[in-house]
Amino acid sequence: MRTLWLALIASMICAMGLAAPAAADADQCAPPGIQSASALPTNLAASAAGPEEDRYTTPSVVPLDSIDVDTLGLSRPGTLTVGTLSDAPPSICIDSTGQFTGFDNEVLRAVAGKLGLQIEFVGTEFSGLLAQVAARRFDVGSSSITTTDARRRTVGFTNGYDFGYFSLVAPTGSSITGFDQLAAGQRIGVVQGTVQEAYVIDTLKLQPVKYPDYNTVYASLKTRQIDAWVAPSQQAQGTVQPGDPAEIIENTFSLDNFIAYAVATDNQPLIDALNSGLDAVIADGT
Repeated sequence: MRTLWLALIASMICAMGLAAPAAADADQCAPPGIQSASALPTNLAASAAGPEEDRYTTPSVVPLDSIDVDTLGLSRPGTLTVGTLSDAPPSICIDSTGQFTGFDNEVLRAVAGKLGLQIEFVGTEFSGLLAQVAARRFDVGSSSITTTDARRRTVGFTNGYDFGYFSLVAPTGSSITGFDQLAAGQRIGVVQGTVQEAYVIDTLKLQPVKYPDYNTVYASLKTRQIDAWVAPSQQAQGTVQPGDPAEIIENTFSLDNFIAYAVATDNQPLIDALNSGLDAVIADGT
């Protein structure tokens, strides 16, 4: 299945980007490319259930050569304006020259190339990303976005290109040994607006401590201001470094459906075009 094939690639690669604004102090995606590979999680929680069948990926797409880019409702003709994050390696991050890159953004860059579009990435916080896409502040949201039914009431989505896991990260030496150890009274960090927040509230029936971004929640974990962090697994693996006073304790499958790009609900022509571009970069091996 296309989405599963891409998921394997997503776990292996973080390509280098080409254009974005301000410079960064360090390459958040280092090392680039295949060297950033990490194995799929093996220490799955006993209760972990696999992702459900993809209900939305279309069996076919509009022919690429039939797409008229002038009908895609872009905020700037000829340019795909993309809202993204800067602190979730290897999926979404900034290199040492300040360029937005990471697997999600590089796939989208390749898709834009198939459509003959320029692409501009703009940094934002995840908590406001879907609302900004719905309001046409951005043409596309790119941030390893899980396509829950609740989110589909706010935005539309392309076909899926990945799926994911949750990781439980705790300070080194913590008494917390798994998701089943999380309980009321503990300070459990999440990034606001993510499916990890929904998992802690709706599945675990706990009230998390909400943060605006991944850097802040991880800094709080390392200084033991919180007891645990429920994180996207790829971001956890890209963030927790050898020697850090924290470790990934356990993993479980992500909720609901596959990961996709967000687009305004009423912009079906752009959704169709991105699906065609996505098929094209898969078909030619990009």
